[in-house]
Amino acid sequence: MTIQCIARLRSRRVVQDQLEGSDTAAAAVAGGGGGGDCCWANLPHELLRDVLLRIEESETHWPQRRNVVACAGVCRSWRFAIKEIVQVPEISGKLTFPISVKQPGPKECLLQCFIKRNRSTQTYHLYLSLTNALTDDGKFLLAACKCRRPTCTDYIISLRAEDISKGSSTCVGKLRSNFLGTKFSVFDGQSSHAGAKMTKSRSSRLAYSKQVTPRFPFRNYPTAHISYELNMLGSRGPRRMQCIMDTIPATSIRPGGVAPTPADFSVNNVNVFPSIPSFHSTSASMKNFLSGPLPHQKDGGALVLRNKSPRWHEQLQCWCLNFHGRVTVASVKNFQLVASPENGPAGPEHEKIILQFGKVGKDLFTMDYRYPISAFQAFAICLSSFDTKIACE
Repeated sequence: MTIQCIARLRSRRVVQDQLEGSDTAAAAVAGGGGGGDCCWANLPHELLRDVLLRIEESETHWPQRRNVVACAGVCRSWRFAIKEIVQVPEISGKLTFPISVKQPGPKECLLQCFIKRNRSTQTYHLYLSLTNALTDDGKFLLAACKCRRPTCTDYIISLRAEDISKGSSTCVGKLRSNFLGTKFSVFDGQSSHAGAKMTKSRSSRLAYSKQVTPRFPFRNYPTAHISYELNMLGSRGPRRMQCIMDTIPATSIRPGGVAPTPADFSVNNVNVFPSIPSFHSTSASMKNFLSGPLPHQKDGGALVLRNKSPRWHEQLQCWCLNFHGRVTVASVKNFQLVASPENGPAGPEHEKIILQFGKVGKDLFTMDYRYPISAFQAFAICLSSFDTKIACE
């Protein structure tokens, strides 16, 4: 009990640590976060590891799991120890630290989440489901705000619901559509793998961070491209969509395949997570996608997801998909995504549902995802379904 009480007192620090990705900044935070100044840092390593293991194994679900997060904020030695103990969502199936929203989901099952829409503020909040019920309070994960522009629509995605401004250091990415709402590009504020190409804008500017004084350039890494095809049946028929996951190899869904898994929010030795800029101009590569056909993938290229084709139900006289009770309201927005066998025969891995999204209330939607995509990528894909599609409906 004493350990958990001490840990709770420092719960705010670990969140700031994850956002800044800087041990130096963490040591300067009020509360004795440095390694040698904290009395709790002097515990023998074997004893400390045993204590943290017991806490991690006992606090398996939120909100109790906040004690695991708080332990990482006691001091530097505790933070290193807990990071070694807590496994990534791909293995554990748990979302623990803020960086978990950027890491691939579990391999063995779908991670259940839900999205709440606020029509008046044009915001969307993503929550982790705490129970199997469709109406629980959930654990907040991400928020997005819709920004309309003359020729496109942007969705700014943030780690904090109360701070979704474009210049905030809590912004983790954005979604941008073309004028017709048929093609979307997902951008990440940090690179998920070495050699990633950053999309540059003619209006590449420098901005000041709220946490540090030095100026740094904005970063804009393409992580996915989404397209919706023309629906000849109008609103009476299902949408057809395709997602090209630029940062995930097609081999990731095969046995032994690997998907990029970021460990923290640090980018190119910048000790603060970069904000997502508001571009007044668009790069040539982005314009080509938003206005032209989908880029062709080479053999062994990026993972391609397509929507699972629904079946016509004669008795209900509608198109149906089996959501296993996770969707209760018929909507053109509902979809299930599976891996597309682009360059070969379909295998068992192409039958697994990687992302499913559907309506359960007027402004309530479920979002279930799994490996190899992350919560951030799944959320961005689902946001594209909310946008009005002039040419598809």
